[in-house]
Parts: sequence; structure tokens; C-alpha cells
Amino acid sequence: MDIKNAVSVYFSPTDSTHRILSAITKELPWPVQELDITDYPADDGEYRLSADELLLAGVPVYGGRVPAAAAQRLKNLHGDGTPAVIVAVYGNRDYDDALLELRDLLEQRGFRVIAAAAFIAEHNIMHSVAAGRPDEQDFKAIEKFAQEVVKKLAKINKADAAEPLALKGNLPYREYNGVPFKPSADNSCVKCGLCAAKCPVKAIPAETPENTDTEKCITCMRCIKVCPRGARSLNKLMLCVAEKLFALKNSKRKEPEIFI
Repeated sequence: MDIKNAVSVYFSPTDSTHRILSAITKELPWPVQELDITDYPADDGEYRLSADELLLAGVPVYGGRVPAAAAQRLKNLHGDGTPAVIVAVYGNRDYDDALLELRDLLEQRGFRVIAAAAFIAEHNIMHSVAAGRPDEQDFKAIEKFAQEVVKKLAKINKADAAEPLALKGNLPYREYNGVPFKPSADNSCVKCGLCAAKCPVKAIPAETPENTDTEKCITCMRCIKVCPRGARSLNKLMLCVAEKLFALKNSKRKEPEIFI
């Protein structure tokens, strides 16, 4: 295919997914435009890609699924037989149905998914699990994946029959009801408003950031990451107990999985 440019679209509250997609785009021979769908959008404007563009779409995995907020924003994308590469980033437990869900979502929007990968990053809540990842070995796999994508695109013609990429996953997708941990602010909070501005789902009132809306909160950990005073955190006792149990089951190193 004669690709003119690529568009990298990502939902990345703690920047892990963005880092991995950036490593992929470094290996692409075309100009790349980034589209960050993490911040709460001012509007729901649609974005259309032509058949001679490439979509690179990346999301973190929450409970084996595409985060609902990311799925909703990705529905604003429209393709015209546009080739797409999808990436799921998970914290060493499993990505379950996330790649399958992401493929289905994009193909319903007019995209043709030609490659997919699941990469591992440090767990965004249980930081001892997959600590330091993606590491050097991961980035080598990411680089190889990008190179294989370029080779495949060079062999594909627009007129080729589009067969669905075979991916791991199940239908119906697994249920995900969130996690019981919700960040809150302590007395060191100066109400600067940064956490409220950066919350992807507007779960933090700017005037009273200590009152997180637990119904809206998706525990993406972005508010904790961006707080300049370290004033936001999860319940330390609950987290400590949960992390020990989680690590017992999920500390064995997982490796990237690639589908081309």
C-alpha cells in the first residue's frame, strides 16, 4: 500500500501506552500525527482518515477490556478501508478480550486492522508488578513489531480481500466493573486544579478535589501521577493487602504477543 502518513491515537492516563506507541512510530517511514484522546474532550468532533493513511491505535487494558472512556472516543474515528494497527498495553496479568474488542470497534468504523500487539508495562495500580517495564527487551520487540508492520503494508494492495485478523479473545467480552480503589486528596492539597483538568472522565471537582466522584472515577491513576505535591493517593492499607495478593498470582514475567 502507498501510505502517505500515519495517525497515532492513544488513551494513556499514565503515559505508558503513549511511550510504547512513540517507540513504534519512530520506526515508521511516514510523517506521524499524534491524537491524544486521554483528556476530557471539549467537543466530540469526528476525525476521518483516508485509505492511504495508517491508523495506529493504543489503549491500556482495564480488567481485560478497552477502557469505556477510550472506546467511546474511538467511535469518533472514521476510516475508508484505512489500514490500522492496534496495541493493548497491560500490567502483566492478561489482556483478555481487549485486542479483540479494539479490533471489532475499529472495523465497525471503517478500518481494516492488519496487525496487533499486546505489550507489557508496569501495572498502574500495583507498581511492584512488571516494575520497570517496558524494558530494553520489550523495546526490542516493539521495534521488531513496527518493522514487520512496514513490511506487511508494502505487500498489501487496496484491492486485496480484507480478512479479519485472528486474535485471542472471547464473545461476549468479559464483564468489568472497575476496582474498589479510588484516589483522594489529603491535607497537602492546595487545590491547584491540575488533577481536575487532567481527569479523563471529569470525576474531580476543581473547587473540592478531595471529593472524588467514585461513580465516575475509573482509577486510571492520572491524578496521582500529575499532582505536583503528591497530595493524591489510594487507601494505603487496602492497596498493600491487594498488591501482595495480586503479585502472588501475577509476578511471573509475561512477554509481548504479536499478530501480523
